[in-house]
Amino acid sequence: MKLLEILETALRKEPSYIEENGELKKWVILDKARNFDERLVELLLDDEDLKRVFFKEIKGVLIFNLNVFTHFLEQKNFFNDSYTIYKNKVGLNFGGKFIKQRNEVSLVWPYKDCVLEGEQSHEEDKRDEIFFNEILAQDEITQLLEPKVLTNVKRITAAGEIPICDFNRDKNGFIKDNLILRGNNLLGLYSIKREFAGRVKLIYIDPPYNTGSDEFKYNDKFNHSSWLTFMKNRLQVAWELLHPTGAIFIQIDDREMAYLKILCDEIFGRDNFKECISVKNGSESGVNAINVLRGEQLFKVKEHILYYSKNANVHRFKPMYAKAMFFNESYRLEVKKKGDIYSVRDVYKDILQQLYNQETLRGLTKIQKDVFYATFEDYCLENNDFMYALKTDIQKSGNQFKTFAKSNKEKGIVEEYSTSDGRISLVYKGGMLTSLKERIVSHNGEKHYGTLVSDFWWDIGATPSSEGNVSFKAGKKPEYLLKRIIELITEEGDIVCDFYLGSGTTSAVAHKLKRQYIGIEQLEYGENDSVTRLKNVINGDRTGVSKTVNWNGGGEFVYLELKKHNQLFIEQIEEAKDTKKLLQIWESMKQKSFLNYNIDIKRQDEQIEDFKSLNLNEQKQLLCELLDKNQLYVNISSLEDKDLKCTDQEKKITREFYKLK
Repeated sequence: MKLLEILETALRKEPSYIEENGELKKWVILDKARNFDERLVELLLDDEDLKRVFFKEIKGVLIFNLNVFTHFLEQKNFFNDSYTIYKNKVGLNFGGKFIKQRNEVSLVWPYKDCVLEGEQSHEEDKRDEIFFNEILAQDEITQLLEPKVLTNVKRITAAGEIPICDFNRDKNGFIKDNLILRGNNLLGLYSIKREFAGRVKLIYIDPPYNTGSDEFKYNDKFNHSSWLTFMKNRLQVAWELLHPTGAIFIQIDDREMAYLKILCDEIFGRDNFKECISVKNGSESGVNAINVLRGEQLFKVKEHILYYSKNANVHRFKPMYAKAMFFNESYRLEVKKKGDIYSVRDVYKDILQQLYNQETLRGLTKIQKDVFYATFEDYCLENNDFMYALKTDIQKSGNQFKTFAKSNKEKGIVEEYSTSDGRISLVYKGGMLTSLKERIVSHNGEKHYGTLVSDFWWDIGATPSSEGNVSFKAGKKPEYLLKRIIELITEEGDIVCDFYLGSGTTSAVAHKLKRQYIGIEQLEYGENDSVTRLKNVINGDRTGVSKTVNWNGGGEFVYLELKKHNQLFIEQIEEAKDTKKLLQIWESMKQKSFLNYNIDIKRQDEQIEDFKSLNLNEQKQLLCELLDKNQLYVNISSLEDKDLKCTDQEKKITREFYKLK
């Protein structure tokens, strides 16, 4: 029986919930739920399936999950199969009412309340996406998202690969190993949720942009509504993983950014939106100049990063400095101390006079000015320990400090003032000297003048092709981008997650910055794979941010895979080059796969000539449809199923990961 039918049967036990025409009073039930009505809670607790779905156990106490229950009812056309409601519509709708009837805005699209498999595959396969809700009932969806059996688990260190049977845990019993998980990222997220829910401080993802590009191995050709469903399924579980003070950063381009923003408002809450950061990742030149000259399209030199906190009331980022566009020439005073005496030199003035005589100063050319400013800036950056700016508009609280500074105004000497927190401020000519040293940022070993980070990151640039010693044609993000994000949100030891790991930039930078990390990736990229990159990091990779953070190697990570079952057959089908190979796969499927319960194998064989008459893509699609999509990977509930042949090692490591008895 479907969960909807179970729920309707339970609710009909209360006469006050039923209309005269026999229909259930949906809005009455929702109102009762929001007020935690005792009768409603009793009806739900009386059924084990309803209790499992709508209640959460915390330290032995069952808590009614109001959000799950109301979301379940609001997404249904009153208990009809939900995925048919908006099958042919795209519109703005909330709770079954038009926007003009409410104050809220909601993004609604076909298949919004479905679960999308969202496989990552080669573009040439052009495989139709699978919406699980069209195949599986709600209770089967729950089984689909059950944690999976783990296989091929190994610890990777500088000394090599070591098979393992346990994990390193902290004093509270939580895993503290770095993890790289191979498998479908939706199912991977649900597999790690039991261990990491509420513990991840930062999630950064660089998902498929829905561009239609053939350069990327991800299936980047979703139609619009499919892409939204694809993102929604994964962001919902991502929200559960986040620590209460954590944040998520999602990088995207112009095509889907506006829609993704509305989707994130729904999932994370509009009040938790922090910024839309613009990242400059291109230049105003190149082959696209012809499009600009034709007046067809401007140069694309930026992407966006949507930044959401889990709870804006408690989330805080760390103020930090980024490379400034221009050097601030107010840092012109060189202040040195010998014994108890400070000396002050106006470097700006001295360098100018050294370069040019008084007559030349009256009419400097642009080239001469550029030479001077470059010389002045280089000197200040090189000697930043001694360079200061004179701040006369003192904002420090307390009249005592201001009085001290004012009395010093005519002296023309530097004096020390001890603040209440024990720090020493330097006072000069009635003002306060502020140090350049505190504004210096380092990039590739070079020093730059910094300014407080804003929502426009112009200084990152494109990724060097050699970074990490792995190469991607597209989609590879610079290590300095991830360094900024990770340092903005986390401290050493915090958990960073990326479930579109790709070439492994997020995990590589997290490793170098001594953060714990979780990376999830389905595709394998051979020599350019994330595992290869992390091995390079452990062995002392010197690219990317290594020089800036003084990285010399070390550390380790644990590699895991979700144990495949029907997924193996799907991959074989996708790789098949002709009908002969597909027929061989069909013979194997009949013996070893889980087929849909309504498949008549004998009838399929009788119609084999019809199958041969189809083109190759149609044959592939048909074989995929015969497979039970609920059995792509092996659930932990099937750990002891002899037909699935889980090894003793797989059983042991799976039990250890999920802390099963």
